[in-house]
Amino acid sequence: MGAIAVREESFGDLLRSWRQRRRVSQLDLAIEADVSARHISFLETGRARPSREMVMKLAEELEVPLRHRNRLLMSAGFAPVYPEREVRAHVVRQALDKILAGHEPYPAIVVDAGWNLVAANSAAGMLMEGVPAELLEEPINVMRLSLHPEAMGGRLLNLAEVRAHLLHQLRRQAEMSSDGQLAELHDELASYTYPGVDLNVAHVPGPGDILVPLRMAAGDRVLSMFTTIATFGTPVDVTLSELAIETFWPNDEETAAVFRHKAAYSA
Repeated sequence: MGAIAVREESFGDLLRSWRQRRRVSQLDLAIEADVSARHISFLETGRARPSREMVMKLAEELEVPLRHRNRLLMSAGFAPVYPEREVRAHVVRQALDKILAGHEPYPAIVVDAGWNLVAANSAAGMLMEGVPAELLEEPINVMRLSLHPEAMGGRLLNLAEVRAHLLHQLRRQAEMSSDGQLAELHDELASYTYPGVDLNVAHVPGPGDILVPLRMAAGDRVLSMFTTIATFGTPVDVTLSELAIETFWPNDEETAAVFRHKAAYSA
């Protein structure tokens, strides 16, 4: 029996897929791209072939990630234009190292589009204490560490609300990026069980709340933190466009003191 041939997606297939994923009509896309709706229809059905400039313009209007813009270009018969370099090859690696070191004594990490750990400062090691060795094998997935019952998931005191937020974020990211690996990761994390924990508890914000903190047990102490996420502006490199810097901040003085003490002890 011969091998089954797998049909590669055409430019029209990919364009339609991204347009529908963004919930944009042919007319709306045509208006933004300054072409006719008929032309968009012809591109999607293969009756018209786009120019390189048109591919780039449509990808920009649909906010297609750089990795997938290369796929659009190749499907239309053009060479990819966005390079993909190792992180250490970027001059911005120096900036990353300074950001991570400058955030001490509090944790800071760098992750890629799949939430795999790229870099971390020494304070981030406190979040990984007691985690089984198999979960710390490369590539280390930060989402998995956050929710695994034998990692941070087993130490979070407000697991239900943090889990709901992270799963929603991951599902949304998978849908917007068309990344099957993210969808698989979401399903894996959603399958985790936590005996004795009610995952349906809904958090009702109080008068003084401005965000939902991470509340994590650390021995006989409770660490309360919130996070911020930063990305690089105007990237034209695939790797750089997919990096995110997550910094953890103490939500109270007790948590700040724990991290300061840990840093002083380590020094």
